Amino acid sequence: MATTDAGGEHVERPLVTPEFLENRRYQTELAETASGDHTLVCLPTGLGKTTVSLLVTAERLHAVGGKSLMLAPTKPLVQQHAEFYREALELDDEEVVVFTGEVRPDDRAALWEDARIVIATPQVVENDLVGNRISLADVTHCTFDECHRATGDYAYNYIADRYHADAADPLVTGMSASPGDDEEAILEVCENLGLSEVAVMTEDDADVAEYTHDTSVDWNRIELPEVVVEIRDAINEVIQDRLAQLKELGVTNKSSADISEREIQGMQAELRKLMDNDQSEGYQGMSLLAEVRKLRTAVTYVETQSVESLRRYFERLKEAARSSGASKADQRLVSEPKVREAMRKAESYDDLHPKFRQTRMLLAETLGIENGERVIVFTESRDTAETLVDFLSDHFTTEKFVGQSDTDGSEGMTQTQQQETLDRFRSGEFEVLVSTSVAEEGLDVPEVDLVLFYEPVPTAIRAIQRKGRTGRQAEGRVVVLLAEDTRDEAYFWKARNDQKRMKRELNELKSVAGELEARLDQTGLDEYEGEAGGASGGTKNEETATRQSDSTGNGRGSTANKSAEERDGQAGLDAFADDSSEADDDSPSSEGDTTTPDEGTVATAGRDDEDDPVEIVADQRELDSNIARDLSTREGVETRLETLAVGDYVLSDRVVVERKTVADFMDTLTGGDRSMFEQVGDAARNYGRPVVIIEGEDLFGARNVHHKAIQGALASLAVDFGASVLRTSGEDETADLLEVIAEREQEVADREVSVHGEKQSKTLPEQQEYVVAAIAEVGPVTARTLLDAFGSVEAVMTADKEALLEVSGIGDVTADRIREVIASDYAP
Repeated sequence: MATTDAGGEHVERPLVTPEFLENRRYQTELAETASGDHTLVCLPTGLGKTTVSLLVTAERLHAVGGKSLMLAPTKPLVQQHAEFYREALELDDEEVVVFTGEVRPDDRAALWEDARIVIATPQVVENDLVGNRISLADVTHCTFDECHRATGDYAYNYIADRYHADAADPLVTGMSASPGDDEEAILEVCENLGLSEVAVMTEDDADVAEYTHDTSVDWNRIELPEVVVEIRDAINEVIQDRLAQLKELGVTNKSSADISEREIQGMQAELRKLMDNDQSEGYQGMSLLAEVRKLRTAVTYVETQSVESLRRYFERLKEAARSSGASKADQRLVSEPKVREAMRKAESYDDLHPKFRQTRMLLAETLGIENGERVIVFTESRDTAETLVDFLSDHFTTEKFVGQSDTDGSEGMTQTQQQETLDRFRSGEFEVLVSTSVAEEGLDVPEVDLVLFYEPVPTAIRAIQRKGRTGRQAEGRVVVLLAEDTRDEAYFWKARNDQKRMKRELNELKSVAGELEARLDQTGLDEYEGEAGGASGGTKNEETATRQSDSTGNGRGSTANKSAEERDGQAGLDAFADDSSEADDDSPSSEGDTTTPDEGTVATAGRDDEDDPVEIVADQRELDSNIARDLSTREGVETRLETLAVGDYVLSDRVVVERKTVADFMDTLTGGDRSMFEQVGDAARNYGRPVVIIEGEDLFGARNVHHKAIQGALASLAVDFGASVLRTSGEDETADLLEVIAEREQEVADREVSVHGEKQSKTLPEQQEYVVAAIAEVGPVTARTLLDAFGSVEAVMTADKEALLEVSGIGDVTADRIREVIASDYAP
């Protein structure tokens, strides 16, 4: 309920700090809706979506108990939410915990137990779930901030799957000012997060209009000076030349420099076909296409950013061309006469870009003539942001706001630096904040008198996020700078059309909420309510744990909880269990031994629901694939994440798995990279049963590599290293195989999981073998043969071709390759 005091009307509810939150009817209405079901809350930026989520959290903690989890995409946003929650709720500060990558995993596990509210970045929570450090069982409210990100493989989707499956009494709130460009995109977000209600408020709603003000948008068109046009045209001539060469290869009909990204992707697809057939034209074309991409970036810099940004970009290209391992594309580019001409003109140009002068004029008008207090300037480029700060600081107090990652020639800002910068901007210590896209989403940047877009934003989502930074407490203004006859024009029309469409879609969605809910029900999302008991406090259905992420359309783990019999219609691998597999001999010498069950002793190792789960330890780096995430959703499987010194997965005290995709495996044979053999060697020294899984289709047809070379590598893994080599078609099958092996080891053979492997220093003979084997065409077996024949590395390296040919197994190709590598001049 609400109460009125001398200071006005405020929200008065359990756990909410008295007289802290202004009572806004639209917020309490949205919170009431979101408290009753899994809800997408759509509200224009700056009108308090976070307050809506906080009111739902307070209600749930008071009425149901448990804890609340709030997810936000960036560290500054997480910190901002935490500060707001600590102020707005009557909880001890220690009960509101922040989880980011800066908090150690072991510390997070301990903090989770005592926290009432956890506010975190999604990647951290994803890692903790896969690593089995935390449980979502008692989370009674989960908020996904900026939920429009819930597409593809973004961590939000996996967390939502786990939350609906694991929580005893789940309730989800998704929040965004701009959930998608059209109805299908919004539906996708709802499906991925398990949302069944949509609550929309727009500026047109009476309750909202009271708290909004007109935001005018002015598009300032700018003509490029002649020198800038000359620089651009010189670069475009090179693009046209490269396109003409690509046209000769038959992958495009385009010849003008204004090609689209879609057309580039089409060329790339055609070139991949040539590469798959091992045609040299494919590799040649890819190098040309790489040049086209770099040149298009250069054109964008000079047209829409500044000549200074172009100069910096050219410098990075020159540095890349001079570095060891430089690509041919970089080397050709910096030596191309037309590019060198453009570089000379850029270096002699004593101006930046007419947008800079226009920016200075607009700031002088806003802060001087109109007595404004604060301005935000947004730009896509960090180069431009830093140049703008230097340029504007002569006239205004100006600071930059950029992301945390370092880029070439530019340091990022730490989370502390970002927060301090925003605090000083709020308090009026400086007038102008120049920001890259990091400040677009939800960050509580104070109300400003002007938002200046240095360039148009190509998506409706980002445009709306930026416009939300003004027009909150008073009339605001948005100005977009647009360079005529440049890429800015295309982005201008796209942004305009997308924004109109999104506003129309949101209004339509508001009026057809019932129809939307029906569509969501058709996709199976009503299972969340039926199985998990919904948000109304029902108990969790016993079958909830068997529901997999495929119910949301993500495609992960669709066979996760099915036995091999259910998946394939036949007896699974886990049926072939036998007491004789419980060998005590873990030494590498026993790796080749094979135990065969006696007839009649075959037993099924099916898992009893009351059994302890099997444990699979995955290397942290394996999160690049979906395998560990898939396994973590399976009933009866417990995953743990560690930074493994040996292997990718540990399945028992004697079984370690090295996983290689077909591409990784072929790189070992064609790229001179012998790391696979080194890794399997480490595995064999530390575990009794090393396993190599080669994942993917068409091992023998993937590249133009002789089948005997592939067979030789497979034989080496099995014979020289004692490794079992298994094949899978993809990530799903790999996950199935890992689960079956873990079951067999831990349940049938009754073995424990032990991460005892360490990378060991090579013995002198191993180091000698490694040096010789590193030469392309020479593997570990041939290396041993050569060392046996000549007696030392030095003797191998000084042997002439005739002597090499006398060694068994050495042919002309290998002998020539050895002599070429050893005797050729070094020419990087």
